Amino acid sequence: MMKKKMLEVRFARPALQWWSIPPITIHGGRNLPKWAITRGTHLCSSAAYISPPREVVRERAGCVVIGAGVVGLAAARKLAMEGRDVLVLEASSGIGTGISSRNSEVIHAGIYYPQGSVKAQLCVEGRHALYSYCRDHGVAHKRLGKLIVATNPCQIQVLEALQKVGTDNGVEGLRLLDGDEANRLEPQLQCVKALWSPSTGILDSHTFMLALQADAENHGATFAFNTSVFRGDIYGKGLLDLHICSTSELNSRLFSDKKGFGSMILCADSVINASGLSAISLAKRLEGFPVEFIPKCYYARGCYFSLSGVGVAPFSHLIYPVPEEGGLGVHVTLDLGGQARFGPDVEWLEDIDEYTAFKYE
Repeated sequence: MMKKKMLEVRFARPALQWWSIPPITIHGGRNLPKWAITRGTHLCSSAAYISPPREVVRERAGCVVIGAGVVGLAAARKLAMEGRDVLVLEASSGIGTGISSRNSEVIHAGIYYPQGSVKAQLCVEGRHALYSYCRDHGVAHKRLGKLIVATNPCQIQVLEALQKVGTDNGVEGLRLLDGDEANRLEPQLQCVKALWSPSTGILDSHTFMLALQADAENHGATFAFNTSVFRGDIYGKGLLDLHICSTSELNSRLFSDKKGFGSMILCADSVINASGLSAISLAKRLEGFPVEFIPKCYYARGCYFSLSGVGVAPFSHLIYPVPEEGGLGVHVTLDLGGQARFGPDVEWLEDIDEYTAFKYE
């Protein structure tokens, strides 16, 4: 794999020091805040202080991607490969530290979504593209196959409905198995019937994200970490001012005047909001963004449980129950090392305001 290039942006507020020092220029000709410390393979290290936020630096940017999770990385890669000037802003210290690294790492077949929906189309097309990308870029993956099981006769009709939906969506090889057939595939499994999906698999999500980042950077994209977008203003013909600041300052809420908060303004031609759990709250802070396009948010938390005390996992395929409200149910997934884990459960979260920082603890 090609050597990764990384840009880390750190902010440190000065204490009663006033300087007039030119801003630090990074890859692509952009200027970081004058009180930033930058590091990267394509730039030199430096440090400086600036006056308070009333003297805000303004910089033009072509396409800004907010969030360096798997969606933001894929978008940045595509845009950079098309020759766009791309800057990726990530609030954390590295890529994929949010929900992109907290999931089952499953490559889904496309069984669950209604026929004709965008989700159904993209899941099926994305599965083919993802297997091809993993193969071409050396990303570890396995096409394990999945069993969706009915543990009582009342659930059989759910499996039959899933088979029809999946087949209509273009999922290949779906087949209903009776209990004995499923038991031959998985001797430790007890069920009355199961739906077999041979095209479902798993991948190493972190290696996948590193490959996306390398592709993006090799085509000129720049990454700025520890950098948050506090708010934005849409004006003119779709131009957008993004007010950015250090993540540490945003979390500490040092400023009482939120409107004036920020160390830099990026005037962007295009913006991709790929900020994960914060995407809706960020959209609400973009003044001029049509409120009718901001969906209501419903947050839930899920926990995974590892299977310990056994040398070899009892299953060799992914095992799922029939879907339940709020998710696909607690299922058995395997990692590339063959270890089993169970989850996620579902805990609905209430009273999360738009400034809440999500903690993974």
